[in-house]
Amino acid sequence: MKGPARRAVRAIDGRHALNRLYLKVGGALLLAVMFGQARATDASHTPTPQRIPDSYAHAAKLIDLGDRRYLNLRCSGSGAQTVMLEAGAVADSSTWFKVQPLLAAHARVCAYDRAGFGFSSEGPLPRSLDADVSDLHALIQSAGLATPLVMVGHSLGSNIVRQYASRYPADVRAIVLLDPPAQDIGRFASGWQKDEDTLSVQRFAFLRRCEAAAEKHELPSTDPELSQCLGEADPHASAKLNTVNLILMSKPAYWHTVLSVLQNNAEVFKPPVSKQETHGSTPLIVLSAANTYADALPRDRKGLEEARAHTQAQIVATSSGGTLVHVPDTSHDIQIDQPDAVAKAVMQALGMAQHTPK
Repeated sequence: MKGPARRAVRAIDGRHALNRLYLKVGGALLLAVMFGQARATDASHTPTPQRIPDSYAHAAKLIDLGDRRYLNLRCSGSGAQTVMLEAGAVADSSTWFKVQPLLAAHARVCAYDRAGFGFSSEGPLPRSLDADVSDLHALIQSAGLATPLVMVGHSLGSNIVRQYASRYPADVRAIVLLDPPAQDIGRFASGWQKDEDTLSVQRFAFLRRCEAAAEKHELPSTDPELSQCLGEADPHASAKLNTVNLILMSKPAYWHTVLSVLQNNAEVFKPPVSKQETHGSTPLIVLSAANTYADALPRDRKGLEEARAHTQAQIVATSSGGTLVHVPDTSHDIQIDQPDAVAKAVMQALGMAQHTPK
C-alpha cells in the first residue's frame, strides 16, 4: 500500500495511536486554595505508573443506563470534590492511567469508557456530541456522582466537556481542557484541508473493510491489509492487557463506533468555535501542547498552528476565568507525556473555583 492509503492505515494503529494521530489524520472531520499550595506540589511526588496496570484488563463498575446499556466507570480516591476525566476521540479510560493516581491523592476522580469503547456497551448511532453528552449526564446521575464536578477533557473530549458545561452548567465547578483540537482549519491551512478531504474518502473505505471483517468475526486477520486494522501492541501495556484490547477492538461494536465518531467529526471541527458559547465565570484552563504538529509537513505546520492557537484563544475567551497554559516537551497526548502538568492544572482550577461565586 502506498501514499494516502498507508496514512489511512496509520490512522487506526491501535486505540492510543489512533488518538495520538487524531489531529493529523482526522482533522476533516479532531493552587493555596482548595488543597493548598503544599498539596499542589505534593501531586508531583505521587508515583506515576509507567505502564498501564493490568486492572484495565477487566471492567471496573458497570453503570446501568437502562435499555440494557452499561458504561464502564473507574473511580479512585476520596474527597468532597469529584473530578471527571473525558478521553479523546477513540480512546478509553486507560488513557488516564498516569493522571488518575496523581489526582486520586487529593479528590475523588473518575474516568469511563464511552459507548462502544473499552468495556462499555455499544450506544445508538450516530455517536455525536449530543449522544456523548446525554450518556455522560445519565452516567453521572445513575452512578450518584457528587456535583458540581471538575471536568477534564482531552482532544475530542474537550468538545464533549464544553458542550456538557453549556447544557448542564450547574453540574460543572471547573473545566480543564487538554490540547483542544483546531477548528475551522480550512481558513488557515487550505492545502492541508484539501488533502484531508481527499484522504478522508480512502480512510473511511479502509475503516469499512475493518468493520465488515469484524462483523464476519475475521479479526484479527492474516490478510496483509486487514492485519493493519488492529495495529501493533501498546508498548505501555502487558501481554495480558494487549490480548484483552485485541479482543475488544475485534468486536463489531468498536468499529461501528469508530466510524460514527470520525464521520461526525467533520461537523464538530469544520466550523469555528461558536460565538454563542459561554461558560460565565467558570474556571477554565486550556493546556496547549508544544509539539502537536511536529510531524506535519513544513508547508502545513504554520497554518495548523495558527488554527489551533485561534481555536484555543476563542475557548479561553468563553469564560471570564479562562487561562491558557503552554506545556513544553509534549505531544498532543499531554496526559501521557506530562501527567504532572495535568494534575497541577486540575488543582489550580479547583483553587480558582474556591474563589469564584457560585
